[in-house]
Amino acid sequence: MRHLRVALAQINPTVGDLDGNAQKIVEYIERARAAGADLVAFPELCLTGYPPEDLLLKTGFLHQNMRRLHDIVPATRGITAIVGFVDVQDDIYNAAAIIHDGKLVGVYHKIYLPNYGVFDEDRYFQPGDAYPVYVIGGIGIGVNICEDIWYPVGPTTLQAYAGAEVIININGSPYHRGKRKFRHQMLATRAADAAVFVCYVNMVGGQDELVFDGNSMIFNAEGELVAHGSSFQEELILADLDIDGVFRERLRDPRRRKERMQLTEEQRRQARVVVSEEIVVRDRPPLPPRIPCILDDEAEIYAALVTGTRDYVRKNGFKRVYIGLSGGIDSSLVACIATDALGRDAVVGVSMPSRYSSPGSKSDAQELAENLGIEFLVIPIEQGFTAMLETLGPVFAGTQPNVAEENLQSRLRGMILMALANKFGGIVLTTGNKSELATGYATLYGDMAGGFAVIKDVPKTLVYRLARYRNTWPPRPVIPEAVLAKEPSAELRPNQRDVDTLPPYEILDPILEAYVEEDRSLGDIIEMGFDEKLVRQVIRMVDANEYKRRQAPPGVKITPKAFGRDRRLPITNRYRE
Repeated sequence: MRHLRVALAQINPTVGDLDGNAQKIVEYIERARAAGADLVAFPELCLTGYPPEDLLLKTGFLHQNMRRLHDIVPATRGITAIVGFVDVQDDIYNAAAIIHDGKLVGVYHKIYLPNYGVFDEDRYFQPGDAYPVYVIGGIGIGVNICEDIWYPVGPTTLQAYAGAEVIININGSPYHRGKRKFRHQMLATRAADAAVFVCYVNMVGGQDELVFDGNSMIFNAEGELVAHGSSFQEELILADLDIDGVFRERLRDPRRRKERMQLTEEQRRQARVVVSEEIVVRDRPPLPPRIPCILDDEAEIYAALVTGTRDYVRKNGFKRVYIGLSGGIDSSLVACIATDALGRDAVVGVSMPSRYSSPGSKSDAQELAENLGIEFLVIPIEQGFTAMLETLGPVFAGTQPNVAEENLQSRLRGMILMALANKFGGIVLTTGNKSELATGYATLYGDMAGGFAVIKDVPKTLVYRLARYRNTWPPRPVIPEAVLAKEPSAELRPNQRDVDTLPPYEILDPILEAYVEEDRSLGDIIEMGFDEKLVRQVIRMVDANEYKRRQAPPGVKITPKAFGRDRRLPITNRYRE
């Protein structure tokens, strides 16, 4: 009987850290070999980090990536490794190296280059045009990369028809809400349709706005899940594959014979690269059962935010973060995420009360900081606010107070936070949510001032759900109940409420989802049952505030249509619904 012990190295590389990434790859090769694995697979472009973007235009970077790959080759004695890298030939290719027993035996070039959403691989890479099958230890192994497996009649199917019994699909697949379940369905379908083992390995970690969730998976030839990696954790996933089971499954399914007849002669003639035909039989103990950490909706989103924040701060070399604590729900959630990501010693909460700050807001901010165990500073802005009003008094004379005076307070707070970060080292985390950013309910150079916007892709109603989820963690809730119960307010004028400017969030967020996430028209949204005047107001606010969003700091992407990376509209734009 033929068996293959596969290891999926679900690692967290750093873009541009060629030495560190190569060292991590070698470490995981050694771990896989020690676990008795025959083959270990690494994520897409794991050697360079993903996505490397315009680093790919630097020839020094490209050639150093090639040198590091050749440094890895000797570490594969007694094992096969599939490693993502950039292949440099007449052009550059998103590639997978097939390394067996200390020798580079093949290179696969990604065929389908995604060029939508956050992806722009057509900008950099030449597509491949071949899908060879490697015979290693008497087992047919097809290797392809990420997007290649999403096509029903693509490399996976063609490699299976050419003799592949196992498909290794390496990925840099960014997270968004709901994507894990969609991947699961697609991979199970692909495995069953091609009657082949599908081994899907994905990276973990944050890279700028993107966060990678891992959730590596293995499916058998019947489309059944064999192994599942954890969410947002580095780990080595091991599974023993019964390769003879592929042959048995194919005997029972006549569809494959008929579908194979539809292939062109060139497709049938795809190269088989024989590395070793001798079947390797190893005496090794069975693998212990493992329980992966697979998260439900709020837990998964929260983990994505923690991972993205941790890696943005740490990979960019910052030691601490500063957060303006208003006593509101948004800043409370950001403080929780930052503390869970970085540890309490790395987080500083700053209360900056004004003449309009309620006593409850000040005490709620302090209680939150005490519950989290983070440093807490109180720096009132009244003196600075008064000075600014006096400075601008002659110019503002004869006018009524409006948003200009309100925003002075927000900008003073932004200046204080940036001053602390400059003086003591660190980065400011902004606290605005997606509902506010969408409608422009945010102050340029005020509450938008900072280095990373943790919840910029989180709608307000989801902010509340995540806060309540975080409060279920033992040993006790950390966000005061008063924060969850109070009506949202910027507290920049007497008795101010968010609903003075915006529709209630439970109405606003579905409209924003329809217009921003789903690209529905004005008429479509009205037909969903929303008031026409209200829909027009929301659309007008969204359209008018692109200039603000373009100046916002990066933040964790958790939806399919994050501002900046996914949704890209011109600032100067006269089209209106």
